[in-house]
Amino acid sequence: MHKVAIIGASGFTGAELLRICAGHPELQVTSATGDSQAGTAVADLYPSLAAAYPDMVYVPYTDDLVDEADLVFLGLPHGASQSIVPKLRGRAKHIVDLAADFRLNDPALYPTWYGEPHAAPELLDDFVFGLPEFFRDDLRGAELVAAPGCYVTTSALALGPIVKAGLVEPTGIVVDAASGVSGAGRPPKPNTTFCSVDEDFSAYALLNHRHTPEIEMAIGQHADAEVQVLFTPHLAPMNRGILATCYARPTGATSTEKVLATLSDAYADEPFVVVSERSPSTKATLGSNSCHITARADERTGWVVVIAALDNLVKGASGQAVQCANLALGLPESTGLAVAGLYP
Repeated sequence: MHKVAIIGASGFTGAELLRICAGHPELQVTSATGDSQAGTAVADLYPSLAAAYPDMVYVPYTDDLVDEADLVFLGLPHGASQSIVPKLRGRAKHIVDLAADFRLNDPALYPTWYGEPHAAPELLDDFVFGLPEFFRDDLRGAELVAAPGCYVTTSALALGPIVKAGLVEPTGIVVDAASGVSGAGRPPKPNTTFCSVDEDFSAYALLNHRHTPEIEMAIGQHADAEVQVLFTPHLAPMNRGILATCYARPTGATSTEKVLATLSDAYADEPFVVVSERSPSTKATLGSNSCHITARADERTGWVVVIAALDNLVKGASGQAVQCANLALGLPESTGLAVAGLYP
């Protein structure tokens, strides 16, 4: 049994980590921090976790809290991990960060897309990008892992194999993706209240969403190509889920059958990726660590369309983090993770 500390366990991704770890046969959560909820029982903040954690209380973060942990998950807001990872490294055997603090390999991108320079640029090269379907070998035994988020995971899984195969141009790609409101985090915001979100559908961060360079990097590193993406995120009136519709120009004559076959071959041995002719839906992936993908080649307009769906809190966040942790710890990759969605 591996001891786990979750730093930033009071947010939605932290709660999802607690839920997944409760059903994981090899992970035991020994501490859960939440500075804003310190002293609050986990069961009071999230009654859904009461049976699994009847006595656990959120505690304030201290550096020595991780000294006995084999694995640390960081579920903190962007920027917070940069200041504590240098202190944690060496105290815990493995660190998996769910934020974007160490995902980008070029420190020059952080001022442009995040508005401030990186506080620990010397560590960027030491982190492994946590998308197992693309970088599995690097994740085995990894000490430091930066797990990508929901938009990046959905877009990269949809597009990576066909860019790598040379079926589509790596530039001029368009990604339109819609996310459930949980992707905005637990703290209330004016645009995420029930009255703001219900019966509404809106685009945001036009042309400058901070995950754009990460999508380009993930696909480009996998495909060994310079990738350019126009990414437009949308907020949908649902709790969970991501649906990404991706458009790319073919490099030559192609067909729906060829594109689907390329995706099917790429993911033939992947336990958490489903490729089929069915149009994916967010509901089908609810609660699972799976990503559902389909594709079409349209001769009339000359576009290849790839559509992917996943649960933004599982494969798009905490489930993916556990998948990476399994690889880092030398455990079977799918341990503790659901492949089937919850329905209805």
